[in-house]
Amino acid sequence: MFQVNDVIIYGAQGVCRITGTEEKWIGGKKKNYFVLKPVKDQGATIFVPTDNEVVLSKMRKLLTKDEIHKLIDSMQSKSALWEENENARKDLYKSILAKGDHVELIQMIKAIYAHKKEREAEGKRLHMSDERFFKDAEQILYNEFQYVLNLDSKEDLMTYIFRRLDK
Repeated sequence: MFQVNDVIIYGAQGVCRITGTEEKWIGGKKKNYFVLKPVKDQGATIFVPTDNEVVLSKMRKLLTKDEIHKLIDSMQSKSALWEENENARKDLYKSILAKGDHVELIQMIKAIYAHKKEREAEGKRLHMSDERFFKDAEQILYNEFQYVLNLDSKEDLMTYIFRRLDK
């Protein structure tokens, strides 16, 4: 399971360190919580109940450097994940963001990026919801990649990815 000082991913919050556990009285009941600090926002604190399997399922170990390399190497072969119906697309993308599956996040980013290029060629902008999904997916994926690969910025990460893909 998880231990104090583990660095983990917590859903869309991204990379967090487990700084401790704490007992809190909520609704007249005493519950135990993991105390998480997002690495990108040390001012924030997240309390995750240790007995709630649904919420705990959003916590997972970080990918290893080798796992990230395999993901980067597979990016070009992954198909884009686009749904023409806007409402269905919103539901699909919300689900992908909630799960945090790396392959689906990559497929989602590829799809929205391709759609953005099509819209720009037509002199149009990307729908606001697609723009938000794109940024959220990037944040989830890049936050973890930057942390594990010890890179300082998104630009450093993009350079790293493109160099890896050019091999």
